[in-house]
Amino acid sequence: MSKYLKLTVAALALVAASPAAAEKFGLGRVATDAEVAAWDLDVHPDGSGLPEGSGDVWTGETVFADNCAVCHGDFAEGVGNWPKLAGGMGTLDRKDPLKTVGSYWPYLSTTWDYVNRSMPFGNAQTLTPDEVYAITAYILFSNDLVDDDFVLSKETFLDVEMPNADGFILDDRLTSEAHFVREPCMENCKGEVKITKNVVFKGDPNSPDDPEAEPAAQEAVAEEAVEEKAAAEPVAEEAVVTEAALDMDLVAEGEKVFKQCKACHQVGEGAKNRTGPILNGVVGAALGHRDDFKYSKTMAEMGEEGVIWDEANLATYLAKPRAFVNKTRMSFAGLKKEEDIAAVTEYLKSFPE
Repeated sequence: MSKYLKLTVAALALVAASPAAAEKFGLGRVATDAEVAAWDLDVHPDGSGLPEGSGDVWTGETVFADNCAVCHGDFAEGVGNWPKLAGGMGTLDRKDPLKTVGSYWPYLSTTWDYVNRSMPFGNAQTLTPDEVYAITAYILFSNDLVDDDFVLSKETFLDVEMPNADGFILDDRLTSEAHFVREPCMENCKGEVKITKNVVFKGDPNSPDDPEAEPAAQEAVAEEAVEEKAAAEPVAEEAVVTEAALDMDLVAEGEKVFKQCKACHQVGEGAKNRTGPILNGVVGAALGHRDDFKYSKTMAEMGEEGVIWDEANLATYLAKPRAFVNKTRMSFAGLKKEEDIAAVTEYLKSFPE
């Protein structure tokens, strides 16, 4: 039976099972309380409808890895065309926003209800309430909305503030914008057409590119070219100094290895914090040094104690993150090859603060 036929049959069955249909048409029967309860799974923004149970972040990481990571990635960063569940903060006003649980969803109840009702894909409603609580807690942690010791339950559900909770309003455009509604114009809609400016083209006597252009225009072009050249010279000198201080072959290798990190970290001009912090200037800096990123408690405390990201500490951390920083938020297991660690370190050194 096709998917669409199944949906049609299911819809007819629901209609037939309604009291009105049963009485009027003599079709089916009224659904029992137990049958209704089996489908009555919705959870409301105020937490009503939630079952008993609880789940912590670290249990959620394990359950997420077993049931969700194949589509959504180990860090909720998404795999292939499957959706990202984390990141996207501050992107909703851009041309291509990243809509995730953290950046877009206004209510935590939507997350809990969707996981409980529809996931894992192809095996829906096989998770226990404790597992759903744990997965939801891990998704919140992946979006930096809770700390690593957070435990989600009915009691703590409303403690979580979703960043986009105020981003949705009642759609009242039919009344509030009724004065804008008018019949569309279908003919003779354009008024008088006027030429408001001319395009200057090469060969036009008013064009600075023309040899017969006025001297003032030519001089302005020449001065602008000199200024651009002067502004570019210091940049070229700085680039030479930077390259001489680095092993550029190793930097190139590090760029390849860093592709494993790009799901969570950005470097270079215009870099932004994602699931993990910007890594510009990280080599030689204190742990947890960025003021605009919320680190795990352990990493922040180590930074306050004076631990820095020298090459030795970076090597230890990149080999096995949790052995160096207990309960680090970075779930990545680590790089196995020493040459990869050395290459990534050299690559990061090429991005000063």
